[in-house]
Formats: sequence, structure tokens, C-alpha cells
Amino acid sequence: MTETVGRQSPAAARANDVWKVYGTGEAQVAALRGVSVEFERGRFTAIMGPSGSGKSTLMHCLAGLDSVSKGTVQIGDTTVTGLGDSGLTKLRRDKVGFIFQQFNLLPTLTAQENILLPMSIAGRKPDPAWFDTVIDTVGLRDRLGHRPSQLSGGQQQRVACARALVARPEVIFADEPTGNLDSRSGAEVLHFLRNSVREHGQTIVMVTHDPTAAAYADRVVFLADGQIVSELIEPTADTVLDTMKKLDTPVEVAG
Repeated sequence: MTETVGRQSPAAARANDVWKVYGTGEAQVAALRGVSVEFERGRFTAIMGPSGSGKSTLMHCLAGLDSVSKGTVQIGDTTVTGLGDSGLTKLRRDKVGFIFQQFNLLPTLTAQENILLPMSIAGRKPDPAWFDTVIDTVGLRDRLGHRPSQLSGGQQQRVACARALVARPEVIFADEPTGNLDSRSGAEVLHFLRNSVREHGQTIVMVTHDPTAAAYADRVVFLADGQIVSELIEPTADTVLDTMKKLDTPVEVAG
């Protein structure tokens, strides 16, 4: 794994002139077109854009889930671009957390076992005090012995959030984390994500289509046609909606 020597970068993740091209010849499609962006440590950033804008592709490239066609990607001081399979596995295990729209919990394991599974696979033990902090933050103390089928959708997603947070990764990537939740459960998860940033210094990058969800972030980055076209600092649902309208982008507003 290639490490940058010197002072630690203030950015938790960075893309520099990143291109992602699929296909060849006339079938070639550029999902990302020269994207350069930094995501600061200890901040909550949302990425928005219409279907096909490249927002999920950007997140997957940043997280090492997909390779770039051109440009470079860094997580902290680690250069992701060019890492082999073992290096990517170590990166995703040690420095990156994931929260997906599908909760990705193992049905035969309890909530606590699901939370600790990635660390168990890596042969690591959680810091007991930090584990307690995470469990109390997500409000699952009395549900740790329950299996996913015994939990509501919101509780299952909070288990997934705790799983991502307990290893103290450099950055957590969340892909439509409230997409399968009702508005109340979604709000609970978003409150947790925001509090994990404000109270515990976590860094979160979230892809979302929902202006209400984006309003929980410190910053919103807007993509269209594979390029960053705008951004907002300290967004509200209204300012996000207004920006999307200016981009002539259809939006879905949570009910």
C-alpha cells in the first residue's frame, strides 16, 4: 500500500481529475469526467444528482469498490489508485466503512454479532468504551441479542451504521442509507449519522436523491453528466431543492 510521506492530509478522501469510462468505441460512456473534489475530515458531505449523473460511481471509486480510468483517488494518506487486491482489501477493512440502502445483515447472527463481524474477520477486537459509546448513540442496547428478523427496518439500518462506525474508519460511505426506510426511521438514521460527525468526529460521505436527507449534511456536492456543477455549505432542504431546480433536475421529496 502506497503511503504519502509527510504531514497528514486534512482531507479524509480526495479525487483528482478522475475519469471513469465504460465500454469502447461508439458504445463508450464517460460516467465521470475529470472530477476533482476533497472531503474534509470530521464533516458530513452529501452527493446529489440525477440518475446517471455519476454520484454512485464517484462514491464507488473513492471507496475502492471500482477502479478509475484516469486520475487518482486517496483515502487519507493512502493512494487508492493502483492498489492490488490485497491492498484494496486492507484499505476497505481498516480505513473505510460502508452503509448501503440494503442493510446487508446476516440473518443468522444477532445485532451485536453483525456489528462486530468485520472486526472479527480481521482478527481485531473493538475498544470496549468506544463500542459502548456507539451502541448508546444508536440506541440499540436492549436489541443486541435480537436477529435482523426481530428488528424494524430502522433498527436494522442502525445496526448497519454501528457496524460501520465501531471500527473507527477514516471515512464512512453511505449509499442511499434511508432509501428503504419510512420517513420517521430515516430521520432517526440521519440524526445518528449527523451526531456521529458532530460529537465523535466521524467523516461521512453520503449519496442521496432526497433534499431532506441532504439537509442533514454540512455540505452538498452536486453532479450532472459526470461533473461537479455546484455545491452548498450548511444546506437546508429548501436551498437544496432550489439548486436542483436550477440544474433542471427532477427530485423526490420524502413524505
